[in-house]
Amino acid sequence: MSTDENNPSSSDPSHKRSSLALQLGPRILRLEELQDSPIEDYPAEILTVFDVNTVFMNLIDSYPGLLDRLTAGKEDDVIHIGEMLGKGASGARGDDTKTLKSAVLEWLVPRGQVVIPPLSRNIKSNRGFNHEVTGALLCPAGLDWSDTATKLSLKSGETAVRGDQWPMFLYARYEYDPEDPWKGLLRGEILIFGFKHVFTSPSSVDREPKATRAGNAYLHGMKSVTKGSLAYIATQIQYHSILDLLEDPDESEEVVDLMTWWRHNHSALSKIREKRAA
Repeated sequence: MSTDENNPSSSDPSHKRSSLALQLGPRILRLEELQDSPIEDYPAEILTVFDVNTVFMNLIDSYPGLLDRLTAGKEDDVIHIGEMLGKGASGARGDDTKTLKSAVLEWLVPRGQVVIPPLSRNIKSNRGFNHEVTGALLCPAGLDWSDTATKLSLKSGETAVRGDQWPMFLYARYEYDPEDPWKGLLRGEILIFGFKHVFTSPSSVDREPKATRAGNAYLHGMKSVTKGSLAYIATQIQYHSILDLLEDPDESEEVVDLMTWWRHNHSALSKIREKRAA
């Protein structure tokens, strides 16, 4: 039976751990990566953007009784809880990476078309800037992939892509407006497909989910698109610093507009809830 046809039990510990990763997204994963480093060595951008208190409160809300175990439990219990959370987050991330790795190949070109030259699911050497299609999608906004010199420079690594240069696949219709950098940002079709694949179900990429069947995120208490979930999908597909932008106070007006767009146009979670309430 496929994943779409199974409704995991809320009492299953493995699904509880996956739920945490779905709700907290890249934040807890970033903490896991830094767990062996003293806090004074954390990058400045992490200390600025990473709201540990918010993550902790979300965690407490997700697990009734957890606060009591953390405050009254033995040291071994606290260590065990931390290990299980890290294991669950890493496991969920690994599962998503594995399924998206193959699925994304189907989204590179419009339905009915084929990628030329063909891409193998098991070979990475001909992807990235080494392939015409993936290179165009990964090309930093503001650079011209059709320019031979730019293309060669990206392929060779001579042009280093900075963390604040968004790839073209993040933009609606893969179009970038240098006069309005927010136009279409984080509204790209591949990002939408990736979000549906992970947070609703793989089959929802091609068709609307049934109102009677809850998606993956809904089963774990995620009721709408969040900044963390959006950044998580962008990270899974190919980007690593989206959350910095989404939590920048100076960009709050544009972020509100973006999140409203996502929740209105691409939230199967909301649609399922509305239909059930009718």
